[in-house]
Amino acid sequence: MNQGAVLIAAEPLKKFATDILTAAGMPPDDAENEAEVLVWANLRGVDSHGVMRINLYMKDIDSGLMNPKPEIKVLKETPATIFVEADHAFGAVVTTFAMERVIEKARKLGIAWGLIRNNTHQGALGYYAWMAAKQGLIGVVAVASGPNTAPFGAKTMGVSNNPIAFSLPTASYNPVVFDMATSVVARGKLRLALENSQPIPEGWAIDKNGNPTTDPSNAEALLPAGGAKGSGLSFVIECMASVLAGAPIVAPVLKGRRSTENLQNSFVMAVDIATFGDVDEYGKNVDEFINCFADLPPAEGFSKVMAPGMPEWAIWEERSKNGIPIAEGTARNLRAVASRFGVPLPVEMR
Repeated sequence: MNQGAVLIAAEPLKKFATDILTAAGMPPDDAENEAEVLVWANLRGVDSHGVMRINLYMKDIDSGLMNPKPEIKVLKETPATIFVEADHAFGAVVTTFAMERVIEKARKLGIAWGLIRNNTHQGALGYYAWMAAKQGLIGVVAVASGPNTAPFGAKTMGVSNNPIAFSLPTASYNPVVFDMATSVVARGKLRLALENSQPIPEGWAIDKNGNPTTDPSNAEALLPAGGAKGSGLSFVIECMASVLAGAPIVAPVLKGRRSTENLQNSFVMAVDIATFGDVDEYGKNVDEFINCFADLPPAEGFSKVMAPGMPEWAIWEERSKNGIPIAEGTARNLRAVASRFGVPLPVEMR
């Protein structure tokens, strides 16, 4: 735990986040939905997408970017697809809505696809894929946003660090949740380092001159994961989300035709395993694959080989028992937001 961090149990933290978001103008049910997604990320150790985002969200509400009371509309719908206009909704609100509809459709037809236009920051994408896996389906989610990552071979930004997440049901383990940015790290980790006055490792980002930097305040562009593979995947996600939705983001920004405001477009997908085979057998086979990882001899510096998402579930168990560490910088920002809206702080943060 970082020096100066405080430990807060998940439920009080979720209530605090709900109260802040409600005070900022969100309907209570939407505020609770958003808080659930934020604290879910904290429980899994993904603090860059947890309650530290609340301070940033308040700024986006003030600027008019995030809409606490959106008019979410279904633009087009077929038995297997849905196209949603988010009206600058909080990402969790509209993505939960879209994934619930897609899950219903997949149960009827075997597979379903949802497209979301003009949403805002969605938090940890793994949450929405997990929604499907909890119900015995396979979930896939991806989001496209403005340029912040240098494509392979470039010394300035030209793609986004578009994340993509998959979640798979198991027989006896928590669902597999694989959630990755197409950059080396999520941009939120740079914000977390900046907020807590910490350097970043070399290889995460470059400065305005295209040189490597370890100072998060000088980071001009992230670097893609796996070089050409990461930037290529980001390119494809932009085409399958933003371009498909008729709302391209990256090219218009690079051409100077639109600002870099933090709007996003996304797609969500659900696959009903029963369409292809036995659900129980599928889960048992995933379990066996997970066990094979654990049986592999670990490399130097590792105590155990773990399947994707399993380290985060281990953190979930620990934090569910002992509390979520809130770093000093995050706590300071949350105190300021709470003071602004007159919302009581959790006892641990007073």
